[in-house]
Amino acid sequence: MPPQSAELSRGVSQLSSAILTGPPDPGSSLEDELRALGFTVSTVRSPGELAEAVAAVPAGRRVALVDPRFVGHRHSLRLGLTDPRFATAAVPGALTAAPAGRRALASALAALAGDGADREAASGGLVAPPEADRTVDRLAVLLAEAGAEPHRPELGTLVAEVPVDEAARARAVERVAAVDDEAVRLRTAVKSRDGFTTTHLVSPYSRYVARWCARRGLTPNQVTTASLLTALIAAGCAATGERWGFVAAGVLLLASFVLDCADGQLARYALKYSTLGAWLDATFDRAKEYAFYAGLALGAARSDDDVWALALGAMILGTCRHIVDFAFNESHPPAPSGGGAANAISGRLDRIGWTVWARRMIVLPIGERWLLIAVLTALTTPRTTLVVLLVASTLAACYTTAGRLLRSLRGRGSAASAPEALAGLADNGPLAALAARPRLPLPVPAPALALLAVAVLLLTLPPTVGEGSWLAVLGAVGYALLAGRAAALPLDGRLDWLLPPLFRAGEYLTILLLAAHSEVNGALPAAFCLVAASAYHHYDTVYRLRGGAGAPPRWLVNATGGHEGRALVVTVAAALWAGGQGFTLALATLAGVLALLVLAESIRFWVSSQAPAVHDESGEPA
Repeated sequence: MPPQSAELSRGVSQLSSAILTGPPDPGSSLEDELRALGFTVSTVRSPGELAEAVAAVPAGRRVALVDPRFVGHRHSLRLGLTDPRFATAAVPGALTAAPAGRRALASALAALAGDGADREAASGGLVAPPEADRTVDRLAVLLAEAGAEPHRPELGTLVAEVPVDEAARARAVERVAAVDDEAVRLRTAVKSRDGFTTTHLVSPYSRYVARWCARRGLTPNQVTTASLLTALIAAGCAATGERWGFVAAGVLLLASFVLDCADGQLARYALKYSTLGAWLDATFDRAKEYAFYAGLALGAARSDDDVWALALGAMILGTCRHIVDFAFNESHPPAPSGGGAANAISGRLDRIGWTVWARRMIVLPIGERWLLIAVLTALTTPRTTLVVLLVASTLAACYTTAGRLLRSLRGRGSAASAPEALAGLADNGPLAALAARPRLPLPVPAPALALLAVAVLLLTLPPTVGEGSWLAVLGAVGYALLAGRAAALPLDGRLDWLLPPLFRAGEYLTILLLAAHSEVNGALPAAFCLVAASAYHHYDTVYRLRGGAGAPPRWLVNATGGHEGRALVVTVAAALWAGGQGFTLALATLAGVLALLVLAESIRFWVSSQAPAVHDESGEPA
């Protein structure tokens, strides 16, 4: 391996042990490379010592086994031995087991010892010395046979191999020297699939920001927090209502996005993934975006322009768009070789290069969306910014939803796990659960019932029927009953993924329409806070499901009332205090209680040791 600059050990776990399965060649830098990656290094002299050496490593530590003849890049070892997301991982000549994979490794070592005893008996006591045997690679095979398949990272041009003779070793050393693993590491820190703005306008330099942070011992969580603080300052600048404030807000919002890209790139560059980082990454983007909308509304108010309804509408539309994507993907996960007309058309378009980027831009992912918001904020007014954003988001929502409907109708059936996931995303509270108890067979499909529920709710609101506020309460009760009946169905139909976005639209639009209709000072800002708290709860549910941890606990859903309970409470508040400050106070109180409940439980979950470290590497537009 060529000499490389010393790697900072800050942030690298010191609770990791590497065991060489034999003495390394004189002059080999393998031990130094492993120490640079944060491992304490020891050597065994015979296969019989290997199991004892592994057992001697404390159970809470990561352990790595490395063939002393290993030749390859340091980054190959880093990818194979230090990624915290996997219980076991391997590259040729090296494997690792985190504490969660230690039991499987012990079983593989026992099986290896049994194989060795059998070979020794068959050969009359003559066995090859450990340095002539691919002990580590054999252990990786035994792990896979035992059902603990090691993660095998994609190495690309990186080298990782165990030469069998000096000629092979010389060739491997030449291949190592021919590839700059630092350049590969920097390039692969960027997602392979992302939006046009992120890929071409930000990542070419944000990756260097990530490396700068890594060399100074900064963590992805610190960069994520810096991105949030930058966005909050941007929102504060927009709230000044001055032209300089709008210009500064646009610039700072772009700076926040650069940091937002850099935190994920830093996580991939340094392989620093964590449960807390998963939570921060999953929630801070929405907090930044919604805070900026609020800043625009506050800034517009200084010029006597009330755009709170537009800001709330932008938040609702964005959240519903995401729920469409999340629910569809839970119901129809991507197939390795998808069929259907939509997938066939998509595959043909992929062969025309420019259409790939055009389609990624049409869906208005976070890079394009923030660039649009930043430029319009700096050059125009908050009202213009929000109106253009709403129009663009509506077009994107129509495009993506139409594509999902086409795939659902033409594609295969829903996934086996879809009913449970969709039930969690539905967020049905105690009223809907009560309505679902009678097991009455209904010939109406779940999406039709959900659509009818939303129609009943929205058509009985005061903006539609004048001042019939108590009629809206009856509509909310009907909504709860129909929503419960819809969710009581098996939810295994091709279009059943529509339930969560329909319920989100029903709840959020009820809050928006009642607050706008009340024309009470402060009602729309309070409604904005309430929808933000509810949306946070729904995003938190999505990322728990993505990590395989299931939906939030039932007590939390019941305590927050579910989507139908919150809609009912808001309609009752509007009926009791229509046209008065009591309605604003009711919205603000509900927002505060909801935020306190969901944030407390979310923080408890994501910082607990049981929470999964989930990071989005799919490139799915956010």
